[in-house]
Amino acid sequence: MKIRWNPIVKKDLQVTARSMRLSWGLFAYDLVLVLAFLLALAVIQGETYSYYSDRNIYSYLIDLFPVLAVAQVCIVALIAPIITASSISGEKERQTFDIMLTTCMSPFSIVLGKVVSAVIRILFFVAASMPIMALSFVVGGLAWSSLLYFVLTIILLSVLSGSIGIFCSSICRKSISAVVLSFVIYFVIYILTFVPMLLKILWTDGNTVGEAPLFLLVNPGVFFEEFFMQLMTGESAFGAEAGSNFTQGSVGFVTYRLAQGKVWMFLSAACILVLAFWFMIAAAWKVNPMNNMGGKKQSKKKTTQKAD
Repeated sequence: MKIRWNPIVKKDLQVTARSMRLSWGLFAYDLVLVLAFLLALAVIQGETYSYYSDRNIYSYLIDLFPVLAVAQVCIVALIAPIITASSISGEKERQTFDIMLTTCMSPFSIVLGKVVSAVIRILFFVAASMPIMALSFVVGGLAWSSLLYFVLTIILLSVLSGSIGIFCSSICRKSISAVVLSFVIYFVIYILTFVPMLLKILWTDGNTVGEAPLFLLVNPGVFFEEFFMQLMTGESAFGAEAGSNFTQGSVGFVTYRLAQGKVWMFLSAACILVLAFWFMIAAAWKVNPMNNMGGKKQSKKKTTQKAD
């Protein structure tokens, strides 16, 4: 049985595989992870040689996993929108965008193909880092399934970052403008989602946050904090604090219920997927030439009226 690949994915992967930029990118990616690993190992050795340390070095080596994982998350969050920000705008700059629209593919298939190709390229980087990541599992303490869960979270982050990049690429004519707009949306999602909670704290003099933390469900940074807390300690980052504050009325009822167990983590993953899907739908709507016919006709009328 022959697998039918999306033509966009097939073409992008072929172009990527023939370019030396992928090899140099993998080298730079692993180099950054090796530097993070050596720095974390130096800190661990300093902790084990401390006079007040009662742990051996093998128990500290487990901490290498969150250090390397956070480093990978930061790198992926930075490179994913850069990879996809030039997907549509680059086609416009090379004047191949109209040719791509003449194919039998739907606008959503084009957008989905661009996002999937970006996710696959990011998985190349993640696969290249597996030998370094495995060092924190060799000594035991963490199940190998944790590595699989981490890869799934990286895919989730890649889908969101790629959808943001493709959305910005669809509404911008220049790749540089699309990259800048991608990081502006990053700022809104990662930073401004804390604003409702901060305003609630200031309004009530720190007595309550109510349901304001619900805005953090779409924040990937909070999601990864919850993921690592569940993975390393088995507890929720919100659970203990929310449970002690709920009796004082400082946390809303819904927030308290979502902070129990792994409910917050799974709901946050679902919200992030919905947000990514919305960006892809918006990009497909913008790419669809039928939705831009009205604007083009109006611009042509204005130019003809000015000429008259």
